[in-house]
Amino acid sequence: MSVNLSLNLNVAARAATALITGLLGALALAGGTGSAPARPAAQQAATFSNPVLDANYPDPFILRSGSVYHAYATNGSGGNVPHAVSTDLVHWTTAGDALPKLPTWVQPGLTWAPEVARLGNKYLMYYTARDIKSGRQCIGVAVGVKAAGPFSPAGGGPIVCQVEQGGSIDASPFIDTDGKAYLLWKNDGNCCSLATQIYIQPLTADGLRLTGKSTALIQNFQLWEGSVVEAPTLYKTGGVYYLLYSGGPYDSDLYAVGYATSKTVTGPYKKAEENPVLVTKGEVSGPGHQTIVLDGEGKPWIAYHAWTTGQIGDSVGYRSMRIDQVTFSGGKMRVNGPTLTPQAAPKAIR
Repeated sequence: MSVNLSLNLNVAARAATALITGLLGALALAGGTGSAPARPAAQQAATFSNPVLDANYPDPFILRSGSVYHAYATNGSGGNVPHAVSTDLVHWTTAGDALPKLPTWVQPGLTWAPEVARLGNKYLMYYTARDIKSGRQCIGVAVGVKAAGPFSPAGGGPIVCQVEQGGSIDASPFIDTDGKAYLLWKNDGNCCSLATQIYIQPLTADGLRLTGKSTALIQNFQLWEGSVVEAPTLYKTGGVYYLLYSGGPYDSDLYAVGYATSKTVTGPYKKAEENPVLVTKGEVSGPGHQTIVLDGEGKPWIAYHAWTTGQIGDSVGYRSMRIDQVTFSGGKMRVNGPTLTPQAAPKAIR
């Protein structure tokens, strides 16, 4: 991680925090247990300020399992799939590599955007990795008996790999209210001057394979999206399916979050007129690759990564994890963010 130093004390404090967080992560990996507990709820403050994980934590996904939140991210110094735990969404403890062993079809070092769902008594991790045979990013699946992992790769190859469309990335599982499981992803067309689309397809009961037919939901055609729509998140409430997604170049202050809605899981989806709804603001640049998580009272929060303005790009900065309040009502999504000032903290799991 490389961070430009500044005389601004706030920036210096953040850099110091990031360094400490990285050292803790390295110690957790060295210990090999990943068992460091999250801060007890009794010690938590009534307010918090972003970022909640001030270290390189791109493409974050958060899953609640029992009394613990589990966060997973794109590969980095924390391993193939860096893993962190919390009980309140604010205080996080690094907990090692959730996917310590990659399958033979994967080229190491390009494991992106992992997301996890529980199906039956198993946890399924869907991740992006470079397929050695095709040279494209494709989607694999791994299985664990606990949300913390370790996850073990399943199958002899990727479960989605649209080579002719540039590859497939950003897998996101969705379990509907009727119990049916689906997988969303995007074709990686922006790698090679092709259009990008977000797809959905049913999963088998065990979650290890796709079944039925895929359906294209949305495509990049709005100006703010540029050459890409990606990072799908499907959230259902009040009988409405909200399809959140990111658009624009990820390594810029143009990266942002939009959404589309539908009354049925496979669409058609209509993009919101007010898109994008989470954009660069002040010191927060390029917010995106979002997910939705519920706090201890069942209220939704949006988690996402963002650069610090003036430190965009992996050579000079990093993407920290942040959370903000979000509401869904009557087919409209509203985000209170991005924020840096203190706000009421999420309710912890009791």
